[in-house]
Amino acid sequence: MFAAERRQLILEMVRANGAVSLRELARVVQTSEVTVRRDVRALEAEGLLDRRHGGAVLPGGFTRESGFPQKSHLATAEKTAIADVAAGLVEEGEAVVVGAGTTTQELARRLARVPGLTVVTNSLLVAQALAHANRVEVVMTGGTLRGSNYALVGSGAEQSLQGLRVSRAFLSGSGLTAERGLSTSNMLSASVDRALVQAAAEVVVLADHTKLGTDTMFQTVPTDVMTRLVTDEPPAHDDRAATELQALADQGVQITVAGTVAAAGPLDGGGGLQGRRPRRDAPLPVQRRGGPGLRSAPAAALLEPPPGDRRVADLRRR
Repeated sequence: MFAAERRQLILEMVRANGAVSLRELARVVQTSEVTVRRDVRALEAEGLLDRRHGGAVLPGGFTRESGFPQKSHLATAEKTAIADVAAGLVEEGEAVVVGAGTTTQELARRLARVPGLTVVTNSLLVAQALAHANRVEVVMTGGTLRGSNYALVGSGAEQSLQGLRVSRAFLSGSGLTAERGLSTSNMLSASVDRALVQAAAEVVVLADHTKLGTDTMFQTVPTDVMTRLVTDEPPAHDDRAATELQALADQGVQITVAGTVAAAGPLDGGGGLQGRRPRRDAPLPVQRRGGPGLRSAPAAALLEPPPGDRRVADLRRR
């Protein structure tokens, strides 16, 4: 494919989706991420898109929200890994709230196997994933259906959450920065997400690496309210994503990296990730339902789980 053809395809993908990762662009145009990064830089110089670490977005600073069909095909492997880890945080008999989104839909499919669970949600897709789970009770909010993401929004949804108290809220969004926390592009969705946060003792944000450093219009979860972030490992060249993760950790957010091995706490003596990339040395037990929670290794230790287990690690503020 000629450079002009690649760049036209890249531009069409960004216009269709609002934000696309370099990894996904490279896969679609069948070339390396180095070449795609060069193409994105050229398109940015023409004012046709904006670069974000690990991807490209529509020009103008704030990204617009993609529709569900587009989002469901983005970062699918990463979302699956994140959902696997997040499901391990849920114990039998708990009551949790799960917000709308493609990542939370993946989580719901795994929660169907947790007996005695109560799930409160405003997402039709989450409810559908749990509809045939024999020992899971699903509580739907009221509200008005927002067709682009199959979620119930508006005053009816918010009022139905008043007086509710659960152990955890699992939320996703359109963007995540250390400065503003989790955000989304739609005002009605943001308002319901804030009500979900108010109902929970702990807030777990599920966001793949393409969301890191992306800022959208409406804040939903301020950084100081986030208990934990479950994400995937950014690409090796994405130093800005590692910086964003460290900034979140410095503000007290527990960061769990799914599908890879990451460092538990600052490793270089100066508050940063040693060399910005993880190494592999020490085993980390993976949380299982009914067992001990996820824990981090000592600051000098680096993590690798036993064979056959999904690799998980915590990056905690020291």
